[in-house]
Amino acid sequence: MRVLRLIAATILCVATQAARADDTDPAWRASALALVPAGYVAGTAYRTEGATGYLAVYPETSNDPKTPASVFAARESLVVRLIPDATRAISAELKPRAEPAPDDDDTDFAKLHADLAARRGALPDGTEPCSLGARSVDKDPSGLNVRAEPSVKARVLGTLPPPYRLKLGGAENTPEGGWLTEFRIIGFKSGWFLIEGAKPPGKDYEDDKKYPRSAPKPYAGRGWVAANKVGASYANGYTRAGGLFQAPFVDAKWMPAQRELGGPIDGDGGPKRILACSGYWGLVESHDGVRGWWRSLCSNQVTNCS
Repeated sequence: MRVLRLIAATILCVATQAARADDTDPAWRASALALVPAGYVAGTAYRTEGATGYLAVYPETSNDPKTPASVFAARESLVVRLIPDATRAISAELKPRAEPAPDDDDTDFAKLHADLAARRGALPDGTEPCSLGARSVDKDPSGLNVRAEPSVKARVLGTLPPPYRLKLGGAENTPEGGWLTEFRIIGFKSGWFLIEGAKPPGKDYEDDKKYPRSAPKPYAGRGWVAANKVGASYANGYTRAGGLFQAPFVDAKWMPAQRELGGPIDGDGGPKRILACSGYWGLVESHDGVRGWWRSLCSNQVTNCS
């Protein structure tokens, strides 16, 4: 009964958030949508100053894994000319974004992204800096190859073990398929994740005294793994729950999305697939087929990542 009440409360919370978002749209936004240039998607109408409105817009390819958006890239906004009472749009012009929108990434995450940008030089050329927790979902008995370059032809540096289960005396909370190998994603390029710090599967969840010395040991250094072999859980990224963003910004278009067992996505469970990353954002596909960005992913296999 308690679980049902929690589910109902979550659904109510998401519905309330959606209603609140609709209620706060200025009257001029609806007419401004017709002025959004081809190739762009409208997000939040984030400011109105007299007879001028400002609408967040992002390239329509922002959630395409072949051309994912970058949280570090220059942004644009649609500057909208309004009638005197600011209820309807007359014309609009696409301009560079001169400043962040109110309630945008202006606190902790802005600093975290600035720190990542400053370390870009330590990554291979063309690598998008990222910082996400993740795990291997590859079930190949020979393990997942970690390569020296983002290519299937690149040299294999080592492997990540397949799912692992202790033969005797394992923890009661061992996942049905066994423990997966966890690591940190630090970069992305052309369908590949740059990772480091892989841990022996299940070691963080098992009793140290019972964890076998013979357990498989992953390659723990830096290297590349194919994006389609990687999974993760949703973590609390302090954004709107229940859906995904069309671009890696909190003022991008927001799209409702579902968990694997139904109900709006939140800090419990994980996406169907991880497609790309940028900073602390992951481009994912939800279990009902919505493709968009979620801020903060983790590798935890036992509890949620809130």
